[in-house]
Amino acid sequence: MEFGPVAARDSAGLIAAHTVRAEGTTLRKGRPIPAEAAQRLAESCHPPIVAVRLDPGDVGEDEAAARLAGALGGEGLAPQAAFTGRCNLVAQAAGLFLVEPALIDAVNAVDEAITVATLPAFRPVAAGEMVATIKIIPYAVAGAPLERACAAAPRPPMRLAPYRLTRIGVVSTLLPGLKPAIVTKTLRVLADRLAPTGAGIVSESRVPHAAGAVAEALARAAAEGAELVVVFGASAIADRRDVIPAGLEAAGGRVEQFGMPVDPGNLLLLGQLGSLPVIGAPGCARSAKENGFDFVLHRLLAGLSVTRADIVRLGVGGLLSEIALRGQPRAGADGPGQEVRQEARQESGQETGQETGQELGEELGQEAGHDAA
Repeated sequence: MEFGPVAARDSAGLIAAHTVRAEGTTLRKGRPIPAEAAQRLAESCHPPIVAVRLDPGDVGEDEAAARLAGALGGEGLAPQAAFTGRCNLVAQAAGLFLVEPALIDAVNAVDEAITVATLPAFRPVAAGEMVATIKIIPYAVAGAPLERACAAAPRPPMRLAPYRLTRIGVVSTLLPGLKPAIVTKTLRVLADRLAPTGAGIVSESRVPHAAGAVAEALARAAAEGAELVVVFGASAIADRRDVIPAGLEAAGGRVEQFGMPVDPGNLLLLGQLGSLPVIGAPGCARSAKENGFDFVLHRLLAGLSVTRADIVRLGVGGLLSEIALRGQPRAGADGPGQEVRQEARQESGQETGQETGQELGEELGQEAGHDAA
C-alpha cells in the first residue's frame, strides 16, 4: 500500500486518506475518489491530496476485518458488518464469553496493522453484546500477513458458553437473631442476579443451622428438580467440618473446594450432590455488589465445570472492590478506606438509627464481622 500526497489530477480511483471539502466537492475519508471530483479539484488548482494506492494483493480494510473475524469467532458469536476497517463480534445469546488469551496474543503479534481486542475471559454477556472488535489500522493490509493472522489460531479462540441451568434451589439456615426480612432480602438479591441468565428460584427452604437439617433440605431441593443449589448459612463456613459441608456430606455429597483466592468471596464452598452442583455461599453473596460468588455461579449456570485448578487461577484479578458495610473490612477497622465506610454507613441510615449495626451485619451474613468474606 502506498500512502502520501498525490496531484488532484492523478487521484481518481485512489482512496482518500483524509476528508477534503473544497470547490463544492467532498472527498470522504477512506472512500474511493470519484473521477469527476478529482477533475474538479484539479481544475481549481487544489493542492495535492493525501491518498492511498493499493498494491497487488492488498486487501481493503473492511474485507480484511471481516475475513479475520470469521476466522476468530466460534460458536455462539456472530460478526457484524465491517465498517471503517472494523468488524465487531457479538454474542448470539446470554452466556459467558470464553477466550484463549495466548491465541489472541498470537494473532496480534503477526503485524501492527492487525489488531484484536476482546472482553476478559468468562465475562457474562447479554444477547447482542459486543465481545470483540477486529480493527485493521491502515486502509488496507497485505494479503500475506492477513493470511498469517487467520492461521495464527489453529481453532477459533473465542466462543460463547450459553447459560444452560435454569432451576435453582436455595437453602437458608437460621439462627436466633437472624430476622426473616434478611432472608427475604437475600432471596431477592439472588433472583436479581439470576434474571439476566434466564434462571430462577424454583425451590426454597429455611431450616435450622444444623447439619441434619441442611442434609434434608438439599435432598428435598434435588427431589424438586433443582439443577443447582445455593446454601446461605446464618453463620459463615469456617472449616470443612462446619455445619454446611457436614450437611452436604450427610446427604451423600462431597466437598470439592473450600475457600477461594477472591476477596470478597474467600469463604465460598463448592460441592456436588450426585450430579447436582452445590454452592455454600459466602456472606458477601447477600450483597448485590460483584464478589467471588458471581465468578463461580455464572460458570456453573453456563454448564461449565469448576475445578480446584479453576478456582486457584482466580487469584490474579480476584481483588475486587470492597463491600463498605461488611463487619471485618480487609484494611482493618481503622485502616485506609475508613472514611468511605463511614460515609456508606451514614447513607444507609446506620448513623441515624434507621438501621442498627447488628442488622446491617446480618444483611451481609456476618458473624462477629467474619461472614462477609
